[in-house]
Amino acid sequence: MRSFEAFKKQLLKDPEFKKAYDDLGPEFELVRMLIKKRLEQKMTQAQLAKKIGTKQSAVSRLEQGSYNPSINFLKKVSKALNAELQISIS
Repeated sequence: MRSFEAFKKQLLKDPEFKKAYDDLGPEFELVRMLIKKRLEQKMTQAQLAKKIGTKQSAVSRLEQGSYNPSINFLKKVSKALNAELQISIS
């Protein structure tokens, strides 16, 4: 049985798959950072949701990458996590 990394490496050889994977890179990175910051704060999704005035399901969708958040929502999340939101285009 192959490892996930070996499987991923094989899939990334397909130019169409690689483009789709690369296009999602910023979303994956944002989700990874948000989850990491929330866990560092020892905060549950429900606790974070309460701090920003939303439902736990909204935080869950954000962390799953199935929610396209507004900048205002990301500002609220950042503030609740004692973090600074930085946006750049390069």
